[in-house]
This record gives sequence, C-alpha cells and structure tokens, in this order.
Amino acid sequence: MSRLFATQPGDDGLPGPERRLAVLALILGTLMAVVDTTMVNIALPSMAADLGVSASRIVWVTNLFQVVCAAFLLVFAALSELVSRRRLYATGVALFTLASLGSALAPNLEILLFFRALQGLGAAATLSIGPSLYRSIFPSRLLGSALGLSALVVAGGYAAGPTLGGLVLSVASWPWLFALHVPLGVCASWLAWRALPREAGRRDGFDWRGALCSIAMLAGLFLGLDGIGHGAPTWQVLAWLGLSLLSAVLFLQRQQRARHPLLPLSLFGERRFTLAVSASGLAFVGQGLAFVALSFLYQQEMGFTPLETAWMFTPWPLAIMVVGPLAGRLADRVNPSLLASTGLVLLLLGLAALAGLDAEAGVMDSLWRTALCGFGFGLFQPPNNREMMASVPHARSARASGVMSTTRTVGQSLGVALVGAFLAAGAPVQMTLWVGAGACVLSLAASLGRVSPAGRAQREARHAQPLRASSDPD
Repeated sequence: MSRLFATQPGDDGLPGPERRLAVLALILGTLMAVVDTTMVNIALPSMAADLGVSASRIVWVTNLFQVVCAAFLLVFAALSELVSRRRLYATGVALFTLASLGSALAPNLEILLFFRALQGLGAAATLSIGPSLYRSIFPSRLLGSALGLSALVVAGGYAAGPTLGGLVLSVASWPWLFALHVPLGVCASWLAWRALPREAGRRDGFDWRGALCSIAMLAGLFLGLDGIGHGAPTWQVLAWLGLSLLSAVLFLQRQQRARHPLLPLSLFGERRFTLAVSASGLAFVGQGLAFVALSFLYQQEMGFTPLETAWMFTPWPLAIMVVGPLAGRLADRVNPSLLASTGLVLLLLGLAALAGLDAEAGVMDSLWRTALCGFGFGLFQPPNNREMMASVPHARSARASGVMSTTRTVGQSLGVALVGAFLAAGAPVQMTLWVGAGACVLSLAASLGRVSPAGRAQREARHAQPLRASSDPD
C-alpha cells in the first residue's frame, strides 16, 4: 500500500503526501453511497411497519434512490467538466449528507422518498466521477493499483452493508441507518474540498437537451428493467422501455449535433475503450443475475434461511477484496486485457459450477463455487477499468468514468430483470445461471478482442496529458 503514496521523478498526479487525504475523501464518499444501497434493503420491513405503509410502497425507498442515481450518472460526468470535478464531488457528498439527515428525521413515507431522491442525486455526483479522480490523483504508472483500491472499497462496501445494517437494527431503529452517514459525510465533504486536485472548469456551454434525453433514457430503462424483475404489468414495462428507446434515439441525434455533447461519441472510436465497456457491461449482467438467482437457489431449493443465504454470498465480495488490489497492481506491469480475460474465464467456470448445483449439495460445495466467481470478477474488474480509463485522453476521463458507472448500473439491472423474466416463465433457477455464464462468454469474447499489446504503451502516453491547472484560488 505504501507504494501508492511514494513519489518518483516525472510522476503526474498529486505529490505522494497529498494523495492520502484525497484518497480518503474518495473512499469515504464511495463507501457511503455503496453501503447505503445494501444496508437500507434489510430495514424495509421495519420501515413499512413504523410508517404504516405496504411492502409494495416501501420498496420505493430503494427503487427511487437507484433510479435517480442511474439517471444522472452521465449528466454529472459531463457537468464536472463545467464546474470542475472537485467542486462537483464535494457538493455531491454534502448533498448526500444533508439528505441522509433529512431521511433520518422523515416523519412519513412521502418526505422520506423526497430525501431519498436527493440522496440519489448526491450519490450520482460522487460515483460518476470517482474513477476519473483516481486517474488525476495517482501517476499513470499506478493507475491499475489505484483502480484496484477502488474495487476493494466498492466490494467491501457491498459486503459490509447487510452486516452493518443488521448490527444497527439490533440496537437501534431504522433512522439511525441514515444518521450514521452524517458525521462521515461532513468529514468526507471537508476532505474533498481541501484535498482533491484543483482544475479549471470549461467556461462555455452545457448540453441541457442532451441531459434531459439522457435522464429520460436511463430512468425509463431502469424502471422498465425493474418492472420485469418484479412482475409489473406488461403495458407498464413496455411504456417505460418505449420511453427509454425514444429518448435514446433523440439522445444520439443530439450528441451528433451538439457543440459540447453530453457524451462525446468519439470516445467509442477508440477500440480498446469500446471493447472494455462491452466486456464490463456483460460481466455485470452475469454478476447481477447470479446474485438474485442464487438467493432463490439457496432458499427455495436448498432450504437455507435468509440469514444463512447472506453468509453464503460472503465469499464473492471477500474474494474481490483480496484479489482486486493485486489485480490492479499486476495491471500496471503486464497486459491488463490478458489479466481481465483470465478473470472472465474464472468467473465463467464459477457460474457454470454454480449452475450445476443441486438441492442436495452441501455448504462447502456452494462456497468454493461462489469464491471462484469472486476471484474471477476481482481479477477482471480493475484491469478492465484501467483499460477504460487509460484508453481515452485525460481531458475526457470524467466522461469515461460516467460511462463506466452507467455500464455497471445498467448491466446489474439487466441481470436482475433477466432472472425475473425467466422465473416468471417457469424456468428453473439453474437455467438463469447458465444465462449468466453465456453473458460471460460474450464478455470474454469482447475482452479477448483487445489483448494484443501492440501500441498500447504509446496510446496510453498520448492520452496521459493532464487537464491544465486552475488559477482559481478557491
């Protein structure tokens, strides 16, 4: 870990000592957003009872947060170039913190949902540009290691969320789940304002029409996929997906004409970036699908309790926490595409092994398969993220970061929707896991398409020029 904060001659990014506070700001901001996603889920029954609402209404405490967060990822990635990433990140953390306090004090569901939407906005601001900030903080030679640290933080947050939520609920009521964010958020916001790199924002133009189309496109897609996963009426699902498709067409047309497009389509002219995005989205389809399918497999077919099921998932994020930083460090030394492809092979083998489980399988039979998936995903994600971030010019790293976050969110949502669709059609759970394995096959094909090392170092050197320093004294 100490090598992340050591300075060598010629390093770009922040000087070694200044990296520590900047990284701490990113870790705290990311952890709050990620932990919230999994921590609040287990409190939904308690919230429904205390607020006197039905289960079908209380799920919007989770759904609204996710919809708003997903819808604004691309918007905030583009906005960061106008106002600077430092200002946007610090403001996002502050908004998330204030909204957490409002959620903790909410007297009814309507007010709680209002503050959850604000929390989603704050989370979108931080998650959309987090990876690009790692690129600005650390020198290019440590980019893989830095993104490995990011993978460790995200995996640790997802793993710790349910446990932390359970511990809090065992001694206090659900509002304390939100109140926990307040002191952490104050600290993270102050650190972000003080320690993140200063840079000049662009002084002209923002694609507001493109932003509106993007919000409608992603919100419609997320609500449509969520409807499939939760058995919503067909007309409702089709309406949301139709809105998403129409908005996507308008969005693409707008991006071709806009002076400052929300998402420069030229990003996808870089083959490595396009293949890395494709591999990432398909891998997250497999992971999102597996997480939901295994819940049904463990409880309905193998007879585990919900608490036992939660423990059965633990090897997956724990393996990512162990392997992710190592994979990121290796990606700075060897071909990251080859590392990512190797990880996908392990993930594919793990999903195929899980699909072969039967109702009589023992605990250890399940755990090693789940751990294999986690090792594979941990080996895949940091090198693949490094490819995404290093394959575009430094000045466009915020946009690449927004694409990365959006791809992850849409991929996981599509995986969940596929499970709901297959189970609604009466398919066995094992079949859905085979579908996840199929998504990994496609992801592996995309990843192998950019394994060739020819010209990689030269392209990364060409894209490594940082944004010009700001003379703004703030």
